[in-house]
Amino acid sequence: MFSRRNFLWTSSAAAMFAFQASGKAQQSAETASAENSLPAAIAALPNLSSQPKPFTNEERLARIERARELMSANKIDAIILSNNATSSVYFANIRFGSSERFWALIIPAKVKPFVVCPAFEEDRARELLSAGSFSNDSDILTWQEDESPFELVVKGLKDRGLSSGTVGLDENMKFIFADSIAKAGPQLHLVSAVPVTAGCRMIKDAHEIDCIRLAGRATLLVYRAVYQSLQEGMTTKDVRKLIQTAYQKVGFEGEASLNIGEFTASPHGSTQPQTIREGTILMLDDGCVVEGYTSDITRTFVLGKATDKMKAVFNIVHKAQSAAVSATKPGAPLANVDAAARKVVIDAGYGPGFKYFTHRVGHGMGMDMHEWPYFVRNNMFGWELHPVLKPNMVLSDEPGIYIRGEFGVRLEDDLHTTENGAELLTPQSPSLEDPFANLS
Repeated sequence: MFSRRNFLWTSSAAAMFAFQASGKAQQSAETASAENSLPAAIAALPNLSSQPKPFTNEERLARIERARELMSANKIDAIILSNNATSSVYFANIRFGSSERFWALIIPAKVKPFVVCPAFEEDRARELLSAGSFSNDSDILTWQEDESPFELVVKGLKDRGLSSGTVGLDENMKFIFADSIAKAGPQLHLVSAVPVTAGCRMIKDAHEIDCIRLAGRATLLVYRAVYQSLQEGMTTKDVRKLIQTAYQKVGFEGEASLNIGEFTASPHGSTQPQTIREGTILMLDDGCVVEGYTSDITRTFVLGKATDKMKAVFNIVHKAQSAAVSATKPGAPLANVDAAARKVVIDAGYGPGFKYFTHRVGHGMGMDMHEWPYFVRNNMFGWELHPVLKPNMVLSDEPGIYIRGEFGVRLEDDLHTTENGAELLTPQSPSLEDPFANLS
């Protein structure tokens, strides 16, 4: 039956829907206006966020089994990953966050893992665990604000048959936490967990490599779009906004630093305000994150015409980057890769040693932009004196030449060690004046 109440409701609903439609229309118009104001190259970027596959709990449980194999091989009875340890995400999809309050994921070699956390955080801990590889039946040991979490860790180990033994601590654990565990459990032999954590993480599986490869592609697409949008007179602040917008378009979290002219002679640049000038060298560096895995890419280029000296330096760095690829193969010492790239630079007159090529040729990559292993002489893992390359290691390949007061050139791509050699996950830059010519 049609009534006054129905009439009023219908009228109100019609007004509300009209208002919502008007709001949506206005929002669409504002979005369209914002899109139209973007540089064409950035507006045309594809959204890639639907391409990667999430990591599963089955994959994480397999990682834990590998960690246990490495614990056995290294005579470690348990490892402790505290607070903001990336490895707790790697094994269990848990990031507790950085705080003065102690959290920990403890993974014993022979019994199920358990968590130690503040008592008032127990509900959050269970929520975090429920989305990870341990589900809701994991043991959670809680401590009150006036109690010692470190004594609780020692008790948790003792209750699981580890009243003494060798316990590995995450390499990024705060000293105050490590020292407190040592004092609470003097009968424990505390060592680095790196043989286990890095031993697992530095060997990537196909899924991980796919994520790093996609992150690299997304980064280069962003770099190219930004490069095509640059104009003389833009500041580093202007370019930072373009970069942020471009990463929003491709659908991944990312960032990049831009340095210009003489500031490119410092490998990590400067925070000073800088302005783009025609004919000066520019350097873009950094990357983005895909399903927790990072890219790390540097492109050096010129807006306009490069000088002959700039081109000559670029060609030396390009040759050094290729030399590193050629030297990368399973069984080769990591130091040899740095030496191969450095020899090219030194033989071209930019030596000796680290004078112009001021840093190592590369670093491991994965869930952290910098992680084990490293391309450099005297690269000690702490458990392995002369580390060698193994299949499915991924490292940056980033030689550079830095001439103080003038300019610097660095070329960085992400390098995958294959079963027989190596591949760059992203195409090399062909030139200073057309750095993305080979990007499809």
